[in-house]
Amino acid sequence: MLKESEAIVLRTYPLREADLLVTLFTRREGKVRGVARAAKKSKRRFGGALEPLTYVRLYYEDRERQELTRLDACDVLESPLATEVSYPRAVALAHVAELLDELLPDREANDAVFRLALSALAGLRGSDIWMPLTYFELWMTRLMGYLPEFSECMMCGRTLNGSRAYFHALADGLVCGDDKRLASSEMSAESRKLAAQMVRAPLETFAGVPWPKECAADLRKFLLQSLQRHIEKKLVTAGMLEKVSC
Repeated sequence: MLKESEAIVLRTYPLREADLLVTLFTRREGKVRGVARAAKKSKRRFGGALEPLTYVRLYYEDRERQELTRLDACDVLESPLATEVSYPRAVALAHVAELLDELLPDREANDAVFRLALSALAGLRGSDIWMPLTYFELWMTRLMGYLPEFSECMMCGRTLNGSRAYFHALADGLVCGDDKRLASSEMSAESRKLAAQMVRAPLETFAGVPWPKECAADLRKFLLQSLQRHIEKKLVTAGMLEKVSC
């Protein structure tokens, strides 16, 4: 039976001469992997709908005793290619796709993450990438259950509000100065305040605010270290983002 769902294309890989192996995050069933037969030839069925981070309406079918679903057709609802894709924006979009692919289990619907992804894609329509990326990373960390309490030391329970706070790549949470480890990094009070604001307000609240790369860089470092620790691998796009200067 043919199924229908909103979906976000995450990755595509060549498969045989004209087919594509596609990973999608569907609203109905979570992350799904499928084969788009003759996708390289059929403009009518797929067109540009299988470009990464394209928001589509997907028609697909599961076959008995087959791990991969069959992708029948896609209708484009919104494409990142509708506006100019600069290199920083391309890396930011790839980062969103990589995080979704690495963090989400197969066939497990998650409407909160789906709505977050759409908000992040909307925020990344322009040239400013750091605010939407910070928001996306923070909320992904929270929705995955990895975000600790920022207001107290993980070791001794001391209140951190107004105090200096530190984190380490190999440990969860923030700690006070007395409990910090060698090679720890500091998270500023300003970044902690921004994080508290972001967990209480939609992404659109922060649109239009100047947000250079330096803004909340320590927060993003903490979030990426936390996410990479839990997936037990380095994110390819994290290294690429480090080299983006604007």
